[in-house]
Amino acid sequence: MTETPLRRGLAPLHPGALLREDVLPALDRPVTDVAKLLRVSRQTLHALLREEQPVTPAMALRLGKLCGNGPELWLNLQAKHDLERLGREMAADLAEIPTLNAA
Repeated sequence: MTETPLRRGLAPLHPGALLREDVLPALDRPVTDVAKLLRVSRQTLHALLREEQPVTPAMALRLGKLCGNGPELWLNLQAKHDLERLGREMAADLAEIPTLNAA
């Protein structure tokens, strides 16, 4: 069995944090306007910005269209965030699962 290499740097960012800290200030529009442009409720957008809700495929499509960077960026950010968080939560269980190698 091989050891996992040490991870360096920051934990993966929740996409809501990127949206809140970088994207919305750059757009210079109120959250209400952005929610309307995305065709979602203010509550839905606020939950994402508070990092209480994940970016779903539908939201990734919306954000990718609005920002012009495509849905993959938003889905990849969410997947990396989820894997990091779950990896920490499941560390004890995962440590007990052997790694099998095909012959």
